[in-house]
Amino acid sequence: MRELLPDEMGIRIQYFHGASDEHLVRMGVDRALLPAPDVWAAAYAADAVLPREERTTASLGWELDGEVVGFASLDRITYGDEAFFHLHLLDADRRHRGLGAPFVRLSAARFVELFALRRLLSEPNAFNVAPNRTLQRAGFRYVRTHETAPGPFNPHQPVTRWVLDTADLVP
Repeated sequence: MRELLPDEMGIRIQYFHGASDEHLVRMGVDRALLPAPDVWAAAYAADAVLPREERTTASLGWELDGEVVGFASLDRITYGDEAFFHLHLLDADRRHRGLGAPFVRLSAARFVELFALRRLLSEPNAFNVAPNRTLQRAGFRYVRTHETAPGPFNPHQPVTRWVLDTADLVP
């Protein structure tokens, strides 16, 4: 696991732009709300040069055998307090194989360290079973299910809110 470099953000961008409509719907993402790849890359590049205390996004890549197979990302970062956590495995063949929870635990610990966070929040689509189970297995605590537009690429939808407090992280 390592921080993704600004020039590697194409991995994230292609993950969404290259996803099937079915996969985007399962994640609660509306393709029409995705920024153009060049606009998105420019936004990541601009954020990456800010001091860590001012950053609003961050990404960690998960590697197996030297290949990035997934990533965890943060957005809505409030340095020293909280951020929203997201997880994605790039290749459908690697999903449902038990990789998610260990990657999430490692990523959560690293993000807490990098951004001095008290807690991480995550709000996957309530009907997308895999990330909800993964967050639970990784030690996140269920808070509630509610309706919201959880991010700029998401329409209003039911989401499940999960939280991981720093005190819950076991070294």
